[in-house]
Amino acid sequence: MSRAYSGVERRAVSSPFSGAPPASESGPVLLRKPRVQGTSLESWVLRGFLVVCAAAICYTLQPFHLGRVMSTGLGVLTAAVILMAELRLQWAAVGGLLGGALGAVLGIFAAVLVTLIISRTAEPEPTKSFLECAVLVAFAYLGLVLGSKKAGDLHFETIGQRVVVRTAAAPVPSEALKLLDTSVLIDGRIADICEAQFLDGVLAVPQFVLHELQLVADSGDALKRQRGRRGLDVLERIRKMPGVEVRILGDGPSQAGDVDRKLIDLARQTGAKIVTNDFNLNKVATVQGLSVLNVNQLANALKPVVLAGEPMRVLILREGKEANQGVAYLDDGTMVVVDGAKRYINRSVDITVTSVHQTTAGKMIFGRVDDRPEPGTIARQAAAGGRVDGSARGNDAGVLDRGTRSIYPETEAD
Repeated sequence: MSRAYSGVERRAVSSPFSGAPPASESGPVLLRKPRVQGTSLESWVLRGFLVVCAAAICYTLQPFHLGRVMSTGLGVLTAAVILMAELRLQWAAVGGLLGGALGAVLGIFAAVLVTLIISRTAEPEPTKSFLECAVLVAFAYLGLVLGSKKAGDLHFETIGQRVVVRTAAAPVPSEALKLLDTSVLIDGRIADICEAQFLDGVLAVPQFVLHELQLVADSGDALKRQRGRRGLDVLERIRKMPGVEVRILGDGPSQAGDVDRKLIDLARQTGAKIVTNDFNLNKVATVQGLSVLNVNQLANALKPVVLAGEPMRVLILREGKEANQGVAYLDDGTMVVVDGAKRYINRSVDITVTSVHQTTAGKMIFGRVDDRPEPGTIARQAAAGGRVDGSARGNDAGVLDRGTRSIYPETEAD
């Protein structure tokens, strides 16, 4: 079967004017179909009709002042030439036919230009007619032969197949593709960003990312299995959003390497942006000139700006690393380290920001406990102080009264 296909390919690229038809190793199989078509009854009827028509026309018109017999023979000869051209053209490829037709048209056009020059010469009319006919036939023949041969060398069929394959394989970069990484799906905040309509274009998920997410969901570790399932739930949630288009992409030409390497290769090929939470993937893709959308960087950019010296009220949750430190967290997850707040665990206190540090993991706020007492504390202390003073004054008065009062009452004097 492969040999028959190779013979067909060799026959397709052969020139229609290069002699006998090309032979192949499976000649009887290949030549059977053209032979049946050439010897069919309908073909012979049409060819016979062509011969009769050509002979009748020449017999009636008698060109070149020939007799009826010679004119009939000229008509039969003309039909034979046409039939030979038909048999030759059956072996021609589509590219050869197109090239030959285009070459013949260009040849005839060039012959017309030459005949205009010949007609203005002072030669006798018979000479002019001969030269014009000769130029017309020569140029048309040369254009036909050269056009078919050069078209066969170009291989229009192969070029067309390559163009079709490249057009089908090359993705469209104008759709603003965004490749989702496994980490950003497990994180889950990408769903809230999509729901808030901060992402446009097409969200693309490669097959290898889905495969890695499935492996995590099928892991024996309970924590990993829970994270993988959450990633699948987040993807399903994004897919159901009405204003977001999710597209599943193939693995692409690169099959070697880990998921990060495949993701970078696919982004370079498609011109898409990578959406991730991975710090290392972000750095590698940025070094290679790719666009990266990091959700952690977006979250850090949206955190409120805190300056040194500003007051703040926080809930101390746990003990810090250093002595007498307490740790609190803001609503966006920012860590607040407070000096002198160890005794205030599980209590809300007022602090004063001392410094703010930006790290790769996020923003950290350092502060100290505000030494100013609370208004309620001042009132309670004042009330307690009043009670103490009053009791003290009462005690003192009682002592004085007891001191002026006679313990042993005097009897009435006689």
